[in-house]
Amino acid sequence: MGSGTDQPKIIIICGPTGIGKTSVGIRLAERFGGEIIGVDSMQIYRYMDIGTAKPTAAERRRVAHHLIDIVDPDEDFDAVQFSIRARSAIAAVDQQGRRPFVVGGTGLYIKALLYGLFQSEAVDPAIRSRLKRELDRDGSRVLHERLKQSDPDTAARLHPNDAYRIMRALETLESGGKPLSKLQRGHGFADQRYNALKIGLHIERPDLYARIDRRVDAMMQAGLVDEVRQLLAMGYSAELKSMQSIGYRHTAEFLAGRLPWDECVRTLKRDTRRFAKRQFTWFRADPQVKWYGPDELDEIIRLVESFLK
Repeated sequence: MGSGTDQPKIIIICGPTGIGKTSVGIRLAERFGGEIIGVDSMQIYRYMDIGTAKPTAAERRRVAHHLIDIVDPDEDFDAVQFSIRARSAIAAVDQQGRRPFVVGGTGLYIKALLYGLFQSEAVDPAIRSRLKRELDRDGSRVLHERLKQSDPDTAARLHPNDAYRIMRALETLESGGKPLSKLQRGHGFADQRYNALKIGLHIERPDLYARIDRRVDAMMQAGLVDEVRQLLAMGYSAELKSMQSIGYRHTAEFLAGRLPWDECVRTLKRDTRRFAKRQFTWFRADPQVKWYGPDELDEIIRLVESFLK
């Protein structure tokens, strides 16, 4: 946690998907005169509402939200761009005498916001073009296998369908000769800009998995299939980075006739549970995170009050 007295104070609410971060964040922002800076790598996209579990219109009327619906599904967006926009939003909220609450589950975005990200090596355009041709010809899984050989640490973090980040890792390696994972470790993420209180939400894993299953059922009932069908009709390819995310990838496969309905729902629940487990692993590695159940609101409020004094 930052020690400088001149650092702006922010409160971070983090944890796995489906645990209730939005609800807790809104309650705290209402209590302390705050606004929410969303830190979710999917809620940034317009037209992708149900599958990303965006705050509802009613919730956004209760508390102002920032960094939601800021790019189209086919626009490139990464942690560096997030950190620039989030810092600007925090400064604006702070200048209005409001309290910034950073709420979401994308750990890399939180890290980028707090500490910055290293500047990767300049990429040779010829290498980028060649890799793009190979991606178009062979698919992202073949490139992911190559990344496993040269940078297994980065490959282990990336889904084989995550073409955008696989490309970034390979072009960084081939342009500069150093694996992305080594460059990130060398950066150290040392330049913290905020005095941050980090609150992590947790419940017993079987309870979380049950919540995730119910949430997936609710998304389907709310019209996720129609949402994905509409995105495809608008011309957004199923191969886009945004459309390869959990929920959208599964539903697009169903709509293409490659996945039966029952299997679509089953694998969506399974992959969401696996994603939640990875999020837990990420946040558990941070000793600054203070853990509470989402129903322990009184204790969380006392912690925030103490921090703000």
